Amino acid sequence: MRKTVLLMVVCLWGYACSSVKSTQEAINKGNYDEAIKLSVKKLVSNKFKEKNQPYVVMLRDAFVKATSRDLSKIDFLKRDSNPENLEEIFEIYNRLKRRQEKIQPLLPLKLISTGRNAIFNFNNYNEDIIAAKNDLSEHLYVKAKTVFESRNKQDYRLAYKDFAYIDKINPNYKNVRDLMNECHQIGTDFVFVSLENKTDKVIPVRLEDDLLNFEANHLNDFWTVYHNEKQPRLNYDFTLELLFRDIIISPEHIYEKEFVKERQIKDGFKYLLDSKGNQVKDSLGNKIKVDKFIKARCNFYRFTQSKSVQVVGQVRYFDNVSKQLLESFPLQSEFIFEHTYATSDGDRRALEKNFINLLTLRAVPFPSNEQMIYDVGKDVKQKLKAIITRNKIRN
Repeated sequence: MRKTVLLMVVCLWGYACSSVKSTQEAINKGNYDEAIKLSVKKLVSNKFKEKNQPYVVMLRDAFVKATSRDLSKIDFLKRDSNPENLEEIFEIYNRLKRRQEKIQPLLPLKLISTGRNAIFNFNNYNEDIIAAKNDLSEHLYVKAKTVFESRNKQDYRLAYKDFAYIDKINPNYKNVRDLMNECHQIGTDFVFVSLENKTDKVIPVRLEDDLLNFEANHLNDFWTVYHNEKQPRLNYDFTLELLFRDIIISPEHIYEKEFVKERQIKDGFKYLLDSKGNQVKDSLGNKIKVDKFIKARCNFYRFTQSKSVQVVGQVRYFDNVSKQLLESFPLQSEFIFEHTYATSDGDRRALEKNFINLLTLRAVPFPSNEQMIYDVGKDVKQKLKAIITRNKIRN
């Protein structure tokens, strides 16, 4: 017991030393915010515990060095006078504020060695943050508005990101939300989806509706919208064509296979006889019974109904501006209808359970060609979705 307690003490001491070492290493490597996080985590549990004193010292040191480095970086970026630095300046001011807010709840922190509180010189960065936010918002606003001179959809998507960022840091700034909506509308690709059947089979209407219902299939995304019916006054950027080249439906087949099953089974009992043919009795004079076994035999006939359909086609992307074929992907799918049932002739006790189960089934009507095409369409829909998801028209 004493050895166990001693081992636990040694382990805890080792863990504590390791934690202190990790925090100090973070400071030595310039990872000041990591050191602050580790120190705060320790001090939150008990800031008065003597063994946590090293974290008070390391927290103060990491805070001083982190603050000095950030303010020095801000000074450098401001002197550079490059408007592209405004976002970094804004983020650094926010980091300075968040760092203080993380430490504030722990104060005061006493240094046992001096009996005094550790000094943390906090600054109020609110005005700096507001000024940086407004400067950044105006810079991004002016830059993003130049997109309306462009005819490139990708430019509008980039401008949308800038406007969205402005709205995040500075809600309701000027007419940013209206400009976001305008950029979204112009930057969106509208794709007309068509289905062309070049086979000699009729594609069920409900399958065609399912395949072309891109909204229900969750294929629309923020920058791409698919329509299966053309909307008036809307210029479609691309056409996606689902082309069926061939639909092959097999004849209806019934395959038969015969099994002969034999098994030794218990069939009642008989009285035990000795070598002379006399009945054997137990100590109480009762006749001794033994199981009687016979060989059971059964002819088992398994029938398999089978019918298959195969679809061969293509998915093709066309650029409606250049009238060029952009990409083409093969699309092939197969659906097999299969139903198994069985009959038997003989002693069914010779059959295993899985054979017995088949005997409860009967033949069923074969699905119609229309139903087969509809059933294979479920797989076609999944493969079409996979092609579209993996091959975005424009990222």
